Amino acid sequence: MTQRIAMRFGISLIVFLLFLGQTAGWYGHTLLDQMEAFSYDARLLLTMPRTVDKQIVIVDMDEKSLAAEGWPWPRAKFAELLRQLFERYNVRVVGFDIDFQDPDPVSGTRVLQSLAQNQLADLPGFAQRVPALVEQLDGDRAFAAAIAGKPVVLGLFLKQFLPAGETAATGAICAPVFDAAARRLLEVNFTRNAGYGGNVAPLQAATPYCGFFDNPGVDEDGLFRHVPLLQEYDGQVYPSLALAVTQAALGNVPVSLEFDPPDVKTSLNLERVRVGQVQAPVDGQAAIYVPYRGPQYSFPYLSATDVLHGTANPALLKGAVVLVGTTAAALLDYRSTPMSKVFPGVEIHANIISGLLDGRIKQKAPYYSGIEFIMLLLIAALMSLLYPRLSPLMGLALVAAIIIALIALGFGLWSGANFITPLGIPVVFTLALFLSQMLYSYFGESRGKREITKLFGDYVPPEIVEEMARSPGQVSMEGDIREMTVLFTDVRGFTTISEKFEAKELSELMNQFLTPLTGVIRKHRGTIDKYMGDAIMAFWGAPLEDSQHRLHALEAALEMAQVLRTLDEPFAKKGWPPLYIGVGLNSGPMRVGNMGSDFRRAYTVMGDPVNIGSRLEGLTKQYGVAVICSESTRAGAPEWAYRELDLVKVKGKSEPVTIYEPLGPKDAVDAALRQDLSRLRQALRAYRAQRWDEAEREFFGLSRSGRPHPQYELYLERIFDLRLHPPPADWDGATVFHTK
Repeated sequence: MTQRIAMRFGISLIVFLLFLGQTAGWYGHTLLDQMEAFSYDARLLLTMPRTVDKQIVIVDMDEKSLAAEGWPWPRAKFAELLRQLFERYNVRVVGFDIDFQDPDPVSGTRVLQSLAQNQLADLPGFAQRVPALVEQLDGDRAFAAAIAGKPVVLGLFLKQFLPAGETAATGAICAPVFDAAARRLLEVNFTRNAGYGGNVAPLQAATPYCGFFDNPGVDEDGLFRHVPLLQEYDGQVYPSLALAVTQAALGNVPVSLEFDPPDVKTSLNLERVRVGQVQAPVDGQAAIYVPYRGPQYSFPYLSATDVLHGTANPALLKGAVVLVGTTAAALLDYRSTPMSKVFPGVEIHANIISGLLDGRIKQKAPYYSGIEFIMLLLIAALMSLLYPRLSPLMGLALVAAIIIALIALGFGLWSGANFITPLGIPVVFTLALFLSQMLYSYFGESRGKREITKLFGDYVPPEIVEEMARSPGQVSMEGDIREMTVLFTDVRGFTTISEKFEAKELSELMNQFLTPLTGVIRKHRGTIDKYMGDAIMAFWGAPLEDSQHRLHALEAALEMAQVLRTLDEPFAKKGWPPLYIGVGLNSGPMRVGNMGSDFRRAYTVMGDPVNIGSRLEGLTKQYGVAVICSESTRAGAPEWAYRELDLVKVKGKSEPVTIYEPLGPKDAVDAALRQDLSRLRQALRAYRAQRWDEAEREFFGLSRSGRPHPQYELYLERIFDLRLHPPPADWDGATVFHTK
């Protein structure tokens, strides 16, 4: 593993561990919690039915009702309201999102009792008639009578904490769904409470149903996303208003808990709350996510005063589940929800009842934290393995693909399986990884890239600089010995040409031909070593390794000769002569690195193969060819065709070198030329064996083949001279050159 990849993995690991602490619950981060809540809200808002559920009707103590009837209402009016709902409108069940913990505040009984004890105490017979009158005017008694025998659920509130001096329990409370004996069999972490505010005893005694309407599970941002269906007080478990209304609507069916496995009754194993045939997935505290149908008015609203006076639409109420609540601003029963910051509390209960009856309750996916851990791990692995290998644009596409996949998975499981899976935190994790990798790229790798570009930008093609930047560990300025190919090129007769130009025009001429030649070298992954007047020195195989350095150098050499011909016409228009170059190529082990003095250094190559390459460039004019390569270069591209030129001993070397003219890929050479090359090899064998007549006959035939080459005339001249001056007995057929 390279240092660069290791750094990337290290960055991903650090970010992963930071997020792992949140997933494992070691600590909480508000921003991450908010992002997960935001992703929940987005799924909710985008997939809500947004239809009106007519099986639940809200009888609203609205502004109209308060204006018409005043507030507070006497209990007698509530009694009349119930009478109308059950007898005129034939509703199914009524739940009150109101508590009645104090006696009727507007009952006439208090006035009568006060008069009997004070102003009218001396009125004959008045005191004796007061008890009968009190009984007739007792609103609580009338309300209790209206409740009796009907499916009516009274609201109450539970108190988690008791301020100093406050009474723990006020009013009466109904029977629990799980009494103390049943509770002791459960190891479930219900929300525990220290007190309650119930209803006056006559009212609660008239019905077996009650349910709490408070919510201790409000999220940190103040939104109602999930609420408990059950809470505990004094060792017993009580239902929420929505659960109790559902229970009553289904015919007072029993409430039970389901565990997996059934005999392990702990919070960890709690799966569902069941009400008859209705079941709701819950968490370890028996809480559910509120299944909002849509914005406010997702249920029919009827003004309480219209119901009271019998003017409401009976079609809406017949067989309906009714909740009595309020939207009047003065009564302050509004909550913050994902739909709105101001949302009627009574409609939250309606949404829960609707979700229970329709089976629309979402649940956190089993092993939620484990799923989140695996998602983070997979994202970290993908980003660490793939992102460093991609361009910035493709890296951004990878991040987008991961986020799209997360969103698709989150929405798919939400809609298809009613599962809530991690979404916000994995998306933030992906973006955090992307940002950290980007910062590392900019401040870490980009710095290295800038240094590499500064060192090699003028000598190495941009694409190689990019490769070097991606793998800086492979680049070293220190001296190294590598198998490489060197190229030398020079313009023939340039000294004579330059004498005809002024300095400015000569500079323009050099730029005109050196630029395209340099472009060819860079195109074929070559490194410019230096410019020496009209000459260029380049090499292949450094600073990056190149297993095909010989082939790339050969391709560049042939293209350089061709590209010069494209300059003939523009040069002619300027009155400049056409230029011709000679190119020498040699391969072998060379020393490469940053060499020079303390005052100036250069990235260059040295060694005998370099010197031989320079000598071969000088021989191109002798053999009348544009390009000459050595046997060591030829061996690296066996798929090419070559014309063997000679066996030579260059100046300063005693070992002969076979030199060739590269012709290009074999499949591009026509049959006639291939036949000539075969005859040429036979001619050279005869020549080196001193069979002069045979050699002369072959070379002469080749010169008359219609495909002449300067080499043929050169060898005919040599044969003539060797007949006159025979070589020594140890002659190996090599031509010795004493000049560069």
